[in-house]
Amino acid sequence: MEYKDYYKVMGVARDATQQEIKLAYRKLGRKYHPDVSKEPDAEAQFKMIGEAYEVLKDPEKRVAYDQLGKEWKNGQDFRPPPEWDSGFEFRGNGYAASDAGAYSDFFEELFGRQFGHGSRTGGSRSSRVRGEDHHAKVLITLEDSFNGAMRPVSLRMPTQTDDGHVTTRDRTLNIRIPKGIRAGQQIRLARQGGPGLGGAEPGDLYLEVAFNKHPLYRIDGGDIYLDLPVAPWEAALGAKIAVPVPSGNIELTIPANSRQGQKLRLKGRGLAGKKSGDLYVVLQVTLPPADSQEARDLYKQMEAQLGFNPRATMGRT
Repeated sequence: MEYKDYYKVMGVARDATQQEIKLAYRKLGRKYHPDVSKEPDAEAQFKMIGEAYEVLKDPEKRVAYDQLGKEWKNGQDFRPPPEWDSGFEFRGNGYAASDAGAYSDFFEELFGRQFGHGSRTGGSRSSRVRGEDHHAKVLITLEDSFNGAMRPVSLRMPTQTDDGHVTTRDRTLNIRIPKGIRAGQQIRLARQGGPGLGGAEPGDLYLEVAFNKHPLYRIDGGDIYLDLPVAPWEAALGAKIAVPVPSGNIELTIPANSRQGQKLRLKGRGLAGKKSGDLYVVLQVTLPPADSQEARDLYKQMEAQLGFNPRATMGRT
C-alpha cells in the first residue's frame, strides 16, 4: 500500500490553516475538474485532490493523519503502526456503506471504519438538541480485562483554533473496565460526549477496546494463548512444570511424547463471560545449544544410539 502525502497533493505546508487548505482545494478543483480540464490525467488528479481535501479539511482526520509522522514520502510502501489511532476522540459513527470504494486503499485503511462525519440536527437557538455521541479507541492490558479494573484513560479531541490552525484538546477520564471485556467491544460513558443545545443533555462517549501487546500471551476473542518453551526430554518423557497463567502460577502436566506446537487446553481459564474463554498452552520444543564440546558430544551420542531420522516418512534419506 502506497503512502499518500495529502499536503503535497494539495500544494500546502503542513502547518497551513484550514482556510488555506480550502482555498487550495478550490483552485485545484477548477484546474482538474474533468468537465473543463484539458489535463491528460484530470480525472485521477481530481479524485486524489478530493481525497486529500476530505482528510485535511476535517480537524479530526487531519490530526490523526499527522500522527503518522512527517518521515513518510509520497508513494513509499506503507503500513500503519498497530493501534495507531488509539486515544483520539471523534464525533459521529463512521462512514456510510455508500462511501466504500470511493477512496484509495490508503484512505480506507486509515479512515474507512472508525472516523466519521459528525452531524447535528439544525434548529433555532431555543431548540433542545441532544449532544452528539463521541467515539474513541483505548488500549487496555490483558490483566485489566481478566480481573476488571478502574483506571484513567487519556483522550485527545482534535479542534480548530480561532486563527484556523488545528490542535488537540486533552482530557483524562477514570473508567471502569468490566471483567472479561474483549477486543472490539465498547464501554459506554453516559453524558461524556458532545454538549447539547438549548439545555439538552450531552451525548455519550463510546470507548472501543483494544489490547496492548503482552509479553507472554496472545488474545483471540475470549481465548488466551501462551507459547511455552519445553526441553526435548520434557516433551519426550513427560513432566510437571510450573506455568505462568494470568491468575498466577499452576503446575501443568506435559504428556509423554508431546509434539512441537501441540496445544494443551485449560478449559475456562480465559477471559470471563457468559461463555468463558479457554487458555491454550502451545508447546515450543527448544533445543539446547551445541556451544561446548560436551554438548556436541552428547548430540553425537544421541545421533549414534537413537538412529532417529525425522525425514523417514518423506521417502528420502
